[in-house]
Amino acid sequence: MGNGLSDQISILSSLPSFQSFHIAILGLNWAGKTTVLYRLQFNEFVNTGPTKGFNAEKIRVTLGNYKTVTFHFWDVSGQEKLQPPRKLYTRCTDGIVFVVDSVDVEWMEKTKTELHKITRISENQGVPVLIVANKQDLRNSVSLSEIEKLLAVDELSSSTPWHLQPNCAIKGDGLKEGLEKLHGMIIQRRKMLWQQKKKR
Repeated sequence: MGNGLSDQISILSSLPSFQSFHIAILGLNWAGKTTVLYRLQFNEFVNTGPTKGFNAEKIRVTLGNYKTVTFHFWDVSGQEKLQPPRKLYTRCTDGIVFVVDSVDVEWMEKTKTELHKITRISENQGVPVLIVANKQDLRNSVSLSEIEKLLAVDELSSSTPWHLQPNCAIKGDGLKEGLEKLHGMIIQRRKMLWQQKKKR
């Protein structure tokens, strides 16, 4: 699922073999942000508690048959009292991973508000967003189509490319596929910005 821009990744083959990207991991408390981060880093489940402040990790990932990519992840606390200013972590970011708890329907409205607030920050205009629907392995998880409606992703700015990815952070299911989509959206945006700059 996405708004179209996320599917255009054919330009990957023409890029350098080593790249580095700054990615902010955001979402509400207990959504699974840090579990996602450490699954990517160690390729195993790491039992974590609520993040206080942020975690910063540099992780090299091989995406499909393409390139080895370095992601500089900033995993930001979802606790309101401990949340640092968002602009500190999303300024000059290449992409945003927004983690959603697929089971917690009661908090879905607040999750929607947070998602829309983040994408409306002026510095984040046009920044690609990977929406990770975590805990999809649980029987009482909400379907992707329902999450798409509850988060009103079709109301995000037309300049914001996004992709909704089903995921189980504990097992790692869906993470690589999601990062491939995010990488493709980032490259597409960089190409568009470069073309705009060239025309000036």
